Amino acid sequence: MLEVELDYGPAAERADILSGRPCFAFLDSAGDYDDLGRYSFIGIDPFGTFHVRDGMAFWDGEPCEDAPLAALRGLLKRFRLERTGPFPFRGGVIGHISYDFGRRLETLAEPADPLHPLDELRFGFYDLVIAFDHRDRRCVLFSSGFPEEDETARGGRAGERAEEAQAWLKAGTAGPVSATGRAGEWRSDRPAAEYEAAVRKVQDYILAGDIYQANIAQRFTAALDEGFDPWAFYCTLRTVNPAPFAAFLRSGSTAIVSSSPERFLACRDGAVEARPIKGTARRAADPARDAEIAARLLASDKDRAENTMIVDLLRNDLSRVCAPATVRVPMLCGLESYEGLHHLTSVVTGRLRAGCDAVDLIAACFPGGSITGAPKLRAMDIITEIEGAARGVYCGAIGYIGFDGDLDLNIAIRTVTLEPGRACFSVGGGITLLSDPAQEYAETLTKAQRIFEAFRAFSAGGAG
Repeated sequence: MLEVELDYGPAAERADILSGRPCFAFLDSAGDYDDLGRYSFIGIDPFGTFHVRDGMAFWDGEPCEDAPLAALRGLLKRFRLERTGPFPFRGGVIGHISYDFGRRLETLAEPADPLHPLDELRFGFYDLVIAFDHRDRRCVLFSSGFPEEDETARGGRAGERAEEAQAWLKAGTAGPVSATGRAGEWRSDRPAAEYEAAVRKVQDYILAGDIYQANIAQRFTAALDEGFDPWAFYCTLRTVNPAPFAAFLRSGSTAIVSSSPERFLACRDGAVEARPIKGTARRAADPARDAEIAARLLASDKDRAENTMIVDLLRNDLSRVCAPATVRVPMLCGLESYEGLHHLTSVVTGRLRAGCDAVDLIAACFPGGSITGAPKLRAMDIITEIEGAARGVYCGAIGYIGFDGDLDLNIAIRTVTLEPGRACFSVGGGITLLSDPAQEYAETLTKAQRIFEAFRAFSAGGAG
């Protein structure tokens, strides 16, 4: 592995220079969030692409013989690197796992409307990564030399690729990103009356003893002007709604932009962490009022019960792959505050059992309990019945798996899919017996507010 120390500077500036590269990926710790926002990563020009569509895995367009996760594990073993140094990611795969990939892990109902053309799972294999340590103010270019497997050939390729990346950086100039294009009127697939009816239907299932809770969403879509610039929009979104697990992924004409505050799973050297969010309240500009809202959220019986149920679900999921007696809950229903919103967040930790790896961890826990419900599988079938359409990347995961076996994935909430002529995103909430239908609908709008604001700010920039 070749390491080149670069001058430290804002990650977004170097990302801007490289944003036009094929399959550009930016895992962005936007904002100041201490350890949660310590690192950002740019992936440049992957040497290979792994994707799953209709349950079939493909490597560089060729079908794989193995099932998707087995095929992914085989590729990660082929390009194995030893874990060294302080940076948690020095090369590996970056991409997304759609919520609907969960149907490849369990026997679940299929949606009536497949809706999303996105791959169920898509990872680029990146031999070139620029890593930023915002705490220690370091920036390092990593070049692994893959896919060369001979040590001498790998070393030669690593040097050539590092020089190539530095040339791209020197040739480009980061400057103000100009907004290009506008979004039209937003339309929901589930207006207020329908969403409130969906809440009551979930409560009927709870009363019947089917489930304890389920996450129900509404989906917003809008037309986009021709020439709408996804990267420029992301630059606006990260300013309006900075988040520690933000991301920008580009694949062909489709881009995924995320300003997620929630970690799904992280694993470093066998230590596992999940950070489920359950409980949301809109912040106030007045400090006294804001503190009052936070205190009310912390004291909310409904939100704490919802959060605790998901913690129990995650403890069970992690116990499938973690060593006995290692699963712990070091934080239960703690307050985390972001731009515009307060959240109740819990932390669940464990240590991987001998013989288990990042792929096993995904198989045991995906999709996250905080955006499905409890019991998970029955809740997922009820979600499919009520929502009727595939979710796509929403409530899936975005992040990396390193060639050294570590991983960090977000929960893909506050996440927009941008296609030619169309933008789409979803917002939802966990429904329990204590839920008030009107308040649950209002909470979805609260979660959508910052995305709407980002589009408005972007359109205003484009106007002028």
